Amino acid sequence: MTEQLIYIAVMAVITYLIRVLPITVFRKEITSQWLTSFLYYVPYAVLAALTFPAIFTATGNVVTSTAGTLVALILAYFDTGLVIVAVGAVAGALLAGIFL
Repeated sequence: MTEQLIYIAVMAVITYLIRVLPITVFRKEITSQWLTSFLYYVPYAVLAALTFPAIFTATGNVVTSTAGTLVALILAYFDTGLVIVAVGAVAGALLAGIFL
């Protein structure tokens, strides 16, 4: 129980620092074009790093996961809505599981 409280306290401090440090460090407007561009793409890179491993293990079969991912990428390329992309990915994985 004590270990768990220590873990929770450490996570709370780290979460607090992650939110407070940018406010205290970057008080002035960022003028560096490179840094602005880098910070703009960080959320997308983190989201991709967290999502892509889960995509290929979600169905328990790499082939069906890949089929769903390909369908999602094709639908996203043609600017369809998020719901259509999600439903298409599920349908692609399901159909691949049925026929393969």
